[in-house]
Amino acid sequence: MDFSIIEHLTEDNIKLWLEQYRSLGPLPGILLTFAKSFVPPLPTLVIVGVNAAVYGLWLGFLYSWIGMIAGCLTTFLIIRKAAGHPYFERWKRKPKVEKSMRWVRHNGFSYVFLLSVFPVGPFVLVNMAAAAARMRLHTFLIAVAAGKAIMIFSVSYIGHDLERFVRDPLQLLYVVLFIGGSLFLSKKIEAHFTKAAAAKEGQRGLNGDERGSG
Repeated sequence: MDFSIIEHLTEDNIKLWLEQYRSLGPLPGILLTFAKSFVPPLPTLVIVGVNAAVYGLWLGFLYSWIGMIAGCLTTFLIIRKAAGHPYFERWKRKPKVEKSMRWVRHNGFSYVFLLSVFPVGPFVLVNMAAAAARMRLHTFLIAVAAGKAIMIFSVSYIGHDLERFVRDPLQLLYVVLFIGGSLFLSKKIEAHFTKAAAAKEGQRGLNGDERGSG
C-alpha cells in the first residue's frame, strides 16, 4: 500500500475532493466510508466529519453509515465464506483459537457492538473475528449497525459545525449524554439476544437428551 496517499487524506483535501465530485450525489461519501473496511489507515474521524460538513448533518450521517455498514457486511461475508476452507478449519481447531472463537460466539453482540462504538480501532479484525466465529448474520448486522450509528452520529454532530464546539465546548455534553443513553439502550437489546441464545441452547440440549433417551 502506498502510504503517501494516506498522508494526503487531510481534512482539507477530503473536503475538496467531495466538493469536486458533489455532482455524483452521495456516491463519493459512501465510497469513502466503504473503503475504510478494507483500508484500515483511512482516518475515520476525518472522513465522517467531512461528510457531515459537506452533505449536512443528516445526509452526511446517512451516507457515512450506509458506506461503513456495507463495508463491514462485505468483509464479514467474504471471511465467513472463506472460513469453510480446510486451512481455516485446521487453524480454528488450535486450542487458543478455538477458545477465542467460543468466547466471540458467546459474547458476539457485546463484542461487535462495543468495538463499533469507538471511532478508532481494529474494525477489520472485529468483522473478521465475528465471521470466523460463525456469528449469526442478523446478530452481527444489528450489532454493527447500532454501534456504528452511535459513533457516526456523534462524529457527524461535531463535524458538521466544528466551530460551534470550539466556541462552546459544553456542547459536547449533549454528545456524551447521547452516547450514554445509547449504551443503556444497547444493554437492553443485548439482554434480549442473550436470553434468546440461552433459550435456543437449552432447547438443543433438551432435544439431545430426548434423542439420547430414545
